[in-house]
Amino acid sequence: MKTKSGFMRRKLGTQEVIVAVGEASKQFSGIIRLNETGAFLWDKLAEGDMTEQKLVEALLGEYDVPQDIAERDVANFVKTVRDEGMLDD
Repeated sequence: MKTKSGFMRRKLGTQEVIVAVGEASKQFSGIIRLNETGAFLWDKLAEGDMTEQKLVEALLGEYDVPQDIAERDVANFVKTVRDEGMLDD
């Protein structure tokens, strides 16, 4: 999976957000706020060819977090961006 074209991570003041640009903004007019972990996961998804397992492994490599927490956080993040139509599977 990877991020869908038309969705970009931007800094809005001190907050990192995902916004729709171009054609994507016709279907999605909101924003999604990201914490540090969310920004990290978004950047990994933007690289493309990711699976939830690869995201978990990347998260474990970057942060000192238990595996069950990493798995839960990745699953929740992927569900959120998928439900908003921001992923190409």
